[in-house]
Amino acid sequence: MTTFNEGNFDVIVIGAGHAGCEAALASARLGMNTVMLTLNLDSIAFMACNPSIGGTAKGHLVREIDALGGEMAVNADKTCLQIRMLNEGKGEAVQSLRCQCDKNAYHREMKRTLENTQNLHIVQGECKKILTRGGKVCGVETTYGGVFGAKAVIVATGVYLNAETVTGEHRQKSGPSGFAPANYLTKSLVKLGFNVRRFKTGTPARLDGRTVDYGSCIKQDGESGVPAFSFLTDGQPQNLRECYITYTNAETHGVILDNLDRSPLYNGEITSTGPRYCPSIETKVVRFKDKERHQIFLEPEGADTNEVYVQGMSSSMPHDIQKEMYRSVKGLENCEIMRYAYAIEYDCIDTLDILPTLEFKKVKNLYTAGQINGTSGYEEAAAQGLIAGINAAFKLSGRPPLVLGRDEAYIGVLIDDLVTKGTEEPYRMMTSRAEYAIALRQDTADFRLTEKIADTPLFTAERAKRFKERKDNFEEILTVLNGRANAEKAAEFSQKYGISGGVSGISYSDLIRRGAKIADICEHFEILSDKPQDIVKTCEATIKYEGYLNKNSAQIERFKKLEAKKLPPDINYSQINGLRLEAREKLERVRPLTLGQAGRISGVNPADVTVLMVYLATQK
Repeated sequence: MTTFNEGNFDVIVIGAGHAGCEAALASARLGMNTVMLTLNLDSIAFMACNPSIGGTAKGHLVREIDALGGEMAVNADKTCLQIRMLNEGKGEAVQSLRCQCDKNAYHREMKRTLENTQNLHIVQGECKKILTRGGKVCGVETTYGGVFGAKAVIVATGVYLNAETVTGEHRQKSGPSGFAPANYLTKSLVKLGFNVRRFKTGTPARLDGRTVDYGSCIKQDGESGVPAFSFLTDGQPQNLRECYITYTNAETHGVILDNLDRSPLYNGEITSTGPRYCPSIETKVVRFKDKERHQIFLEPEGADTNEVYVQGMSSSMPHDIQKEMYRSVKGLENCEIMRYAYAIEYDCIDTLDILPTLEFKKVKNLYTAGQINGTSGYEEAAAQGLIAGINAAFKLSGRPPLVLGRDEAYIGVLIDDLVTKGTEEPYRMMTSRAEYAIALRQDTADFRLTEKIADTPLFTAERAKRFKERKDNFEEILTVLNGRANAEKAAEFSQKYGISGGVSGISYSDLIRRGAKIADICEHFEILSDKPQDIVKTCEATIKYEGYLNKNSAQIERFKKLEAKKLPPDINYSQINGLRLEAREKLERVRPLTLGQAGRISGVNPADVTVLMVYLATQK
């Protein structure tokens, strides 16, 4: 095929999903001449699964993306249909925002943002080959012969690489929701040295909401008084739509169990690895046979459509079985399916081949982000895209990379897990993965991270203003709470709310430590009514968990000492006496950058770390 020059750029982003959008925006906003290559302009920021943003641990990621100058939180606030705070009955560390978004509006708003971003060019086309010269990226070639020169390339292809959808006996080459797959790029990645594997994910049916009997379901309203995702958003998101809950039953389970021979998951048609924490309804029924029912959420896809997403019932069953299965559920007896459920298989890479910057170890200036890295979820993808975009731009600008520690951000946990431990299944972020979760609350994301971009164009004048306001309010509120309470009022408060111990000379902070709620304190003592209530709550949590945070600080200091001990890049682990065979193999595979990272590799135990410490001492 005849090739022709499409121009020279600083950064090329392949893909326009949630990872690609954040990568392209970050790169362009940091001054890089950027082109984003996408298979279809209509699939920009497309929500192929549930049109929701946030959720447990994922809400933390969205807040952190926002704190670092990303777009996902802003876009979610713009297109919100319903918002809630999950886990409100639990501690603040695990509380997370979750927003049901308008699917089509989310796409439109993100596309509009991309189109109006300086330094960013959007081109519809399929990448066929990544071009290199002297072990470094120099551009990409498209299927129509176009050659884009580039100093850095970010691969954010989502689930499109050699994608195939599977429904019952029917298999076809297709990306999500009928979009075309990317059929050529995998070959180029393998040639460059990537280790490629097959993963699977799936999605449930979409129903015509007019055919759902909502009166038979449990109504789930949004919440008022919860903050927006973005620290830049004024006011609180509105709740415009309701969601509903229903349940599967014995009939549903019977339909599934009687037809397992037609399920691609159980008849051998699908052999790739699926997500453990978001299984299909077939898997749930088979795996948890003792459960009489499974919870199903009915959630709107948008304000301009009747389509309803049936969360909890993803499936790859044939269409006739799907219809019988869905109609066995209470409230769905007469439902009409507008889009049938399907499973999708796709190529992704082994993330042990990439550095903590998300740069490929074998080719300089080549980055990967999102589901190609074996993750699942919009939020995980967007977080990686943002970091890849920042690091590509930083490297080309001669700046040190942005690598977040496990003690600094959920994004740090996510990326460290991928590049240190790898993943054998679609990776999902959970609060249990973060050992310093109390220090990583979603409400402190800007305090933890925003100063890291303070000397970059991502730190806009508006963000600087909002950040200073929040920080000033936080410090002022803490000063008030550390002040002494009126003795007479304190005695009344103690008696009214059952606060134990003496209250002479007590501070408001002491009352919080004894179990008093900030809302009761503010009302009784008539304080802080003029301050932002979300920051008042942040101060309450900071005081409440002060002891845990101090303990965390000691653990973090020990963690940082190990992270500070660099391992030589050319170290020969096979020649180090005392290392177990498994440890040698794992260390050679991962090539950790620090002693701390070495200790987190699966198969490397504390004794092996001690051997490495002794080795480093002798080398000095």
